[in-house]
Amino acid sequence: MNSDKLIQSGISLASQTSYKVGGDAQWYAAPRNWEELEASFEWYQAQDVPLTLLGAGSNLLISDRGIPGLVLSTRYFRGYEFNPETGVLIADAGEAIAKLAWKAAKRGFKGLEWAVGIPGTVGGGVVMNAGAHAACMADILVSATILSPNGTVTELKPEDLAYSYRSSNLQGGKNLVVKATMQLEPGYAKAEIMELSQQNWTQRKTTQPYHLPSCGSVFRNPQPHAAGKLIEQLGLKGYKIGDAQIAHRHANFILNCGTATAKDIFELIRYAQEKVEYHWSVTLEPEVKLLGEF
Repeated sequence: MNSDKLIQSGISLASQTSYKVGGDAQWYAAPRNWEELEASFEWYQAQDVPLTLLGAGSNLLISDRGIPGLVLSTRYFRGYEFNPETGVLIADAGEAIAKLAWKAAKRGFKGLEWAVGIPGTVGGGVVMNAGAHAACMADILVSATILSPNGTVTELKPEDLAYSYRSSNLQGGKNLVVKATMQLEPGYAKAEIMELSQQNWTQRKTTQPYHLPSCGSVFRNPQPHAAGKLIEQLGLKGYKIGDAQIAHRHANFILNCGTATAKDIFELIRYAQEKVEYHWSVTLEPEVKLLGEF
């Protein structure tokens, strides 16, 4: 396949992240099928450039300086299949987790109702072990199909991924999740699963700010503490650097109030970390992934 149309240069990444900030990709590809995916990797192999993998951009902060090398996005690599008898769900990396959660609920499948408010994709969910409401991807994942930069396809099981809280051994690597197989529980009343899903969505909507661009939770919870509570107790709700603001509704959210830069958000992250470290002797570890040079 000719990669001339598939590989583009100087593409702005700001619109591809939930923060709506960030610079350009030096090179960019968004394959829609296996043929385009393989062509993207073939182009990458022939170049002496870095590779950055990008999903829905919901858990990312991209530098204002952009990203060198090839940025490969799976946002259009979509498709899914439910088995109504076994409850097995097979989904491509670019499928939105929240959309699948609602579709599963409408079929009476239990196991994904925690994900109705998760803004990411299946691929990102597998990589970061996405979760909410005391459940996570590791609970339902059967296997993940992985494509390596040299074209090798492998099937990995949860025990191969070294899953822990919001973490796996896929993070920071060049192996691409292209598909995930998940085991849900069939046979439940649709009304029951829909009600539970709605409760989860209502809780997220009423306790977390969705009216302005954000990345979701900025910091991992340093057990047994809640990151947001530590920040809130320091009186930092509403604190701003530039047009980046610690949310009034939930202190573990940093909002883009309109014209924030990645630098504004990055400096506010560091400010919150320094204050919590100084006052509580607790190190806040970012849940948001930083891409590019800060």
